[in-house]
Amino acid sequence: MKVRLEIDETLSEPEVVIRAASKDPTASRLQQLLAQTASTGTLICYQGTTEYFINYDAIIFVETADRRLQVHTVDNIYTSKKHLYELADTLPGYFLQVSKSALINLYQVNALTKSISNCLISFRNTHKQVYASRRYYKQLQERLNEMRSSL
Repeated sequence: MKVRLEIDETLSEPEVVIRAASKDPTASRLQQLLAQTASTGTLICYQGTTEYFINYDAIIFVETADRRLQVHTVDNIYTSKKHLYELADTLPGYFLQVSKSALINLYQVNALTKSISNCLISFRNTHKQVYASRRYYKQLQERLNEMRSSL
């Protein structure tokens, strides 16, 4: 594997390109590690009048409920002033939309329970669960399989 650094002063932020002859597990794992490292951002959330800065890694899922965006961590539920579609565009690649009203952190998934109409997703270290609709199930399975095969 070749590693090369090029300096381009016209760029406003670093850009990493991984080139491979075919789908390579090493390149896929490297891409995941870089994405995980680069996306240590925070999301501004609220509980009442208190403003919190929640790390992306601490979020297990985000859902809309009662016309509000709820951000779930293992222990708490926060609200956000953003819309779900805005978050879907700004969150790192390890977040995936699993229904019309929910995004999940793929690294937090513990189990999938499939039924005829949907799929129940359970998360690590919490009793919280969310449903994935049939429309998003195939993509969820593919992304989880990619993650498993690259480990």
